[in-house]
Amino acid sequence: MKNQTRAMFMGGLVVLFWSTVATAFKIALDGMSFVTLLLIASLTALAVTFAEILRLGKIGELISFFKKRENLVKAALQGLLNPFLYYLVLFKAYALLPAQIAQPLNYSWQIVLLLMISIRFRRRLKWYQSIGIAVSFAGIAILSGNNSASPDGALSLVGVILALGSTFIWATYWLSKINSKEDSTISLFTNFLFGSLYIVIPALFIPMELPALKPFLAAVYVGCFEMGFAFILWGKALNLAKNKLTLTQITYLSPVLSLIFIHFVLGEKIGVFTVMALILIISGIFISNLKKQSDF
Repeated sequence: MKNQTRAMFMGGLVVLFWSTVATAFKIALDGMSFVTLLLIASLTALAVTFAEILRLGKIGELISFFKKRENLVKAALQGLLNPFLYYLVLFKAYALLPAQIAQPLNYSWQIVLLLMISIRFRRRLKWYQSIGIAVSFAGIAILSGNNSASPDGALSLVGVILALGSTFIWATYWLSKINSKEDSTISLFTNFLFGSLYIVIPALFIPMELPALKPFLAAVYVGCFEMGFAFILWGKALNLAKNKLTLTQITYLSPVLSLIFIHFVLGEKIGVFTVMALILIISGIFISNLKKQSDF
């Protein structure tokens, strides 16, 4: 199998994983708090990434990583962003909002990252990027006011703010990864290690009960297929792909497939405004990436 074909196959699996996790979030949150969900998912992802390090025989590299103070400081800061702050905010947003609202709002992180890169490197946006951002923000505005998606007839303003806030945290995390020279698997493991330590602290002060089997398995699924396997596979796919643009473009399928799972598994009625807003958000991201070579 050619490298590009293997990369597309791996990327397709990742897209499928990401398409199901919004549904898994809601199933898990139906039986536990967002803090408990993050604790279980983060520890699961920690186990998955450690198993991958063992499989690759990189224990020696991991030990060497821990010997450098600058590596530990960077991993501690990145672990604070992801998984701790990012998923803490995102899971709370999902607890407050219908999945069909939280998922597309969170998907707009790519537009936020584009803006942050522009500010960070002091480079003016191209005309097509500005148009793409405007189109995506129009979709965000429609979603934020789509009260018909809520059974109560009104969306949680706090939930919308948290969902949008998560995009800034996620974009900041990926901005910290630019020009990173660390091994991706070791970097992921150390991020989850510190993130798990952070989440244990508030968990000690919050009364928690052992969740029922179904939400517990959903939380483990999130740790495996939203955090662990998905990140590992995506990194491998990017390394194998000769045409990275084609690979990244298949991620546009993720939010569309996600709505299908949300409708048929969670039973949420997907309204016209949700579909319209999602089309605008995806179109805006697509327009912003029209050129094959990044301007940054």
